[in-house]
Amino acid sequence: MGILVFFFGTAVGSFLNVLIYRSMRGQDWVRARSVCEHCKKKIPWYENIPLFSYLFLKGKCSKCQAKIGLVHPLVEGMTGILFLWWYFAGFVFFKITAAPLLYVQPAFWLFVAVIFVVIFITDLKYMIIPDWTVALLTIGTLAYRFALLYKGEMQFRDFGFSLLWTFCLVSFFFSLWFFTKGKGFGFGDVKLAIPLGLLLGSWQRILVAIFGSFVIGALVGVFLILIKKKKFGQTLPFGPFLLLSTGLSLVWGYAVWAEYVKILVS
Repeated sequence: MGILVFFFGTAVGSFLNVLIYRSMRGQDWVRARSVCEHCKKKIPWYENIPLFSYLFLKGKCSKCQAKIGLVHPLVEGMTGILFLWWYFAGFVFFKITAAPLLYVQPAFWLFVAVIFVVIFITDLKYMIIPDWTVALLTIGTLAYRFALLYKGEMQFRDFGFSLLWTFCLVSFFFSLWFFTKGKGFGFGDVKLAIPLGLLLGSWQRILVAIFGSFVIGALVGVFLILIKKKKFGQTLPFGPFLLLSTGLSLVWGYAVWAEYVKILVS
C-alpha cells in the first residue's frame, strides 16, 4: 500500500509542476496538453509518467534533446515522499481521537503541506508567492480552526490569541518590508505571514519560526556566497526559509522554546 501512496503522491507532484508552470505564465492548466518548454512538442502520456519518464528520457526531450528542468522530478519525488510520510506517520502525529476530526485533521495537514510545496517552488524559482496560494491556505486554516472550535477541541480564548499573534507577526514583516522599501523583504512574505501565523497559533512557535527562518536564510546565503553562486548583497527568496522554519516550529517549537528558557534561567 505504501508504494501506491508514494506513486499517487508523485502523480500529485506532476500536477503541481503543471499548475506552477502554467499559472506563472497565465496559461490554461486544466485543458491544455503538456508540451516541451523548448520545442513545444506535445508530450505523449508514456513520456509523462512521474519520475520514470525523466529517468527513461535521461532528463532530455525526446525530440529536441533539450534538458528537462530538474525541478520536475524533484517536485514529484518530494511530493511522493510527503504522501508516504503522511500515510505512515501523519495519522499518528496529527491525530485527534474524536470523530469526525480523526480524518479531518490529517487531511488538513496534507492540504497544508501540498500548498507549502507550491509556494516553496514558485518563490524559489520565480521569486513570487502567488496570491491564490496564500488565499487558499488562509481560508483552509480558518475553516479548520472553526471546525476545532465547533467540536470543542479549541477554545475561543486560544483562537483569539492566535489572531492577536498573527497580527503581530504580519505587523513585524510589514515593518521589514516598509523600512527596506521592498528591497530586503518582499510583500508576498508579508501576506504569507497571515496563514502561517494562524497555523502556528502561539507566540512561542511564532518566535521560534521567525528566528529559525533568519538563521536558515543566513546559513544558505553564506553557503551560496562561498560556492560563488551568489554575491554579497544579492537577494534570496525568503518564503522557502519561512516555510521550512514554520514546519520545524510546528513540530518542535515548544520544545525549542523550553530549552531556550532553560538556558536563560540557568
